[in-house]
Amino acid sequence: MGKVLVLALAGILAALFGERLVEFRRKLNSSRELEPVELPNCRLIKGIERGAEDIYILPDGLAFISSGLKYPGLKSFAPDKPGEIFLMDLNDENPRAVELRISRGFDLASFNPHGISMYIDKDDSVYLFVVNHPEFKSTVEVFKFVEDENSLVHLKTIRHELLSSVNDIVALGPDHFYATNDHYFSDSILMYLELFLGLSWSNVVYYSPTEVKEVASGFYSANGINISPDKKYVYIADLMAHHVHVMEKHANWSLTQLKVLELDTLVDNLFVEPYTGDIWGGCHPNGMKLLFYDPENLPGSEVIRIQNILSAEPTVTQVYVENGSVLQGSSVAAVYSGKLLIGTVFHRALYCEL
Repeated sequence: MGKVLVLALAGILAALFGERLVEFRRKLNSSRELEPVELPNCRLIKGIERGAEDIYILPDGLAFISSGLKYPGLKSFAPDKPGEIFLMDLNDENPRAVELRISRGFDLASFNPHGISMYIDKDDSVYLFVVNHPEFKSTVEVFKFVEDENSLVHLKTIRHELLSSVNDIVALGPDHFYATNDHYFSDSILMYLELFLGLSWSNVVYYSPTEVKEVASGFYSANGINISPDKKYVYIADLMAHHVHVMEKHANWSLTQLKVLELDTLVDNLFVEPYTGDIWGGCHPNGMKLLFYDPENLPGSEVIRIQNILSAEPTVTQVYVENGSVLQGSSVAAVYSGKLLIGTVFHRALYCEL
């Protein structure tokens, strides 16, 4: 009788594992292959060799780029080098990336930048918020941008138990923001077990100096986050679920879900055009290739544009698709005045004229 129970239990566990494996591969789009969609006027950005995981463009055309992310389980071409923040002036005829100098006193050796956001104060002070993973922990670093010196002055480091596995951030003021936690667990093994089991335990947190609270939950893998030009709606990319959630923002900073846009790709970071409200997403067409890096079978890149997301029938357009021979693992796409920047988790960055 005991042996029968053991065999039965083993059979149940095997069946559960098989079902989870099939579902995990489906969520990763493991068999998805796309036809290329080319853009004619593109070039790789010189100097960016270790990723451009997130990009933020100010209204005046200054683009800030986070580079050098090292993330558990993902490829890194320079795992021993600290991260960097680059600046590009998209008003230049031939924009180039320049590394921003960071003020003394900040621990550059452990700098591991992820998502970024910016806020312009009433006095025109410009603040840069950077998700950082020193020693694979999560902090939010707040800098002040000094344009005349092409430098960042470090103002503060924010830590909180609710900011446990931060992926992206959207600044709401000089000292408050929304942030996504892409996993419930911060341990790398438990993080991937969480994904494999399909646990929808990731969330969005509101932070201010006087209040920190969870404002949305139930995401498979909450990733990119951004806000509409009128500040009424917050957009959240659920990477593994292939969704973009539209959330209504309330006066007390809480969020309620208005709608969900279903996609057929793994959308990473979201960029919102300030004048049109269009959403641009850097996407992973096949997540299996991203997670299990093979130089003979490279992770590709995909850029989508979402128009009229609040309408009954939003328009989703593939703007760029590439098999990895040029750009591996696209994570963000940002536009300014007919110019498109495409960043990646760990590879290069592309500049295109539309």
